[in-house]
Amino acid sequence: MLVPLRLDLHRLLARGTVIPAHPLALDSRRRLDERRQRTLTRYYIAAGAGGLAIGVHTTQFAIRQPRIGLFEPVLKIAAEEMNRADRSRSVPLLRIGGICGDTSQAICEAGVLADLGYHAGLLSLAALKDASDAELLSHSRAVAQILPVVGFYLQPAVGGRGLSYKFWRQFAEIENVVAIKIAPFNRYQTLDVVRAVAESGRDIALYTGNDDNIVMDLLSPFVFRSNGRIIERRIVGGLLGHWAIWTRKAVELLEECHLAVDAPAGIPGELLRRGVEVTDSNAAFFDAANHFSGCTAGLHEVLRRQGLLEGIWCLDPNETLSPGQFEEISRVYARYPHLNDDNFVREHLDSWLAP
Repeated sequence: MLVPLRLDLHRLLARGTVIPAHPLALDSRRRLDERRQRTLTRYYIAAGAGGLAIGVHTTQFAIRQPRIGLFEPVLKIAAEEMNRADRSRSVPLLRIGGICGDTSQAICEAGVLADLGYHAGLLSLAALKDASDAELLSHSRAVAQILPVVGFYLQPAVGGRGLSYKFWRQFAEIENVVAIKIAPFNRYQTLDVVRAVAESGRDIALYTGNDDNIVMDLLSPFVFRSNGRIIERRIVGGLLGHWAIWTRKAVELLEECHLAVDAPAGIPGELLRRGVEVTDSNAAFFDAANHFSGCTAGLHEVLRRQGLLEGIWCLDPNETLSPGQFEEISRVYARYPHLNDDNFVREHLDSWLAP
């Protein structure tokens, strides 16, 4: 039976919030470091995130491999920490879990998320590279019968596939689609998604995953004419690996963007300049110079410098910083000190590390 998203969470999504894509904390033997995993979750909650995305690219897809077996344990840890936080919140944290694989795997993962109390699934279509639009839509509808769906346009450079305006227009008609993460790193393809949702007339929240253009995505009005009407849509928040670091500043940035969009004086130039700074920082963290091969390790390196992680270990021993990436991270750290939240982390780290 189709289970819709709760009204208060639907409003939170529509208003726009910060949703970090949660990393995986490992020890030096590349085993789950539960203490640090909980520390990360506590950090995001304290920083003001409105929700968390777990079991996604930043959490490392290999957690699903039977020999590793971390998919459910990691989801459970995050759920326990969010349960604790929700006791003192009027609106609960939005719980989003990653969903991957073919239809049988995706349905299974959606069931796991539902059983653990997750509110929606971020649906990756990367495993269905050769599927037709009709097959992709059938796959998506099957998952949406179990759990509300957040669509995901993933850039081909990291395993995604091209998806047409026609696909997104039909995808927007799926009843239990509640949001779409737009992350093709391509302005034409970004427009395809926004126009498709606008012309559908559906109340589907739009979230940026375009790490190369975060601030401009949040500030830009997308205006279309359809059936004689002018329709304006905005990207209201972000579901981002980039926002898994310096998260307190990301929360402040989103608030500034929301205020600027509504201000009669228009967008301040300082905010546009900061957008360039964020993109420059992201290039270092995500290792754009090396086709994103060090993106996960780059995020880990920032969290290590802050004391939130003990090391940059990934499940794959070959997944580490690229040559020169450490220096690039140091460069943007020094160049843009106003973007980091080191003082915030330093003030609270001991309490987040506590049992």
